[in-house]
Amino acid sequence: MSLKPLTDFERTRAREKAAAARSIRAELKVRLKSGKTSVADVIAGDCKDDAVDRLRVCDLLRALPGVGSVRAAAIMEEVGIASTRRVRGLGIHQRKALIDHLNGHHPGRASK
Repeated sequence: MSLKPLTDFERTRAREKAAAARSIRAELKVRLKSGKTSVADVIAGDCKDDAVDRLRVCDLLRALPGVGSVRAAAIMEEVGIASTRRVRGLGIHQRKALIDHLNGHHPGRASK
């Protein structure tokens, strides 16, 4: 299936929309890195924006201090979130499990 060709105006509008979305996601990542906002806030929907909803969960986790690609993948695997999942696509139980994990509550693990 081929897409209809875009006019120059449509292409320009799409480019501007994409740039605005990247800017919103970058600003959110800076707030996460600095601690001004939390993953729980993002997941709860405090940032009501489509650009944030389309952010991949692994990118969200990598924006946290001390979390890189390997640790983000390990967190997602432990919580049971697919590597391609976006914030909008998280289910209720996945949201709760991710927030609990990041807050230090690891259900199913024995306390020491």
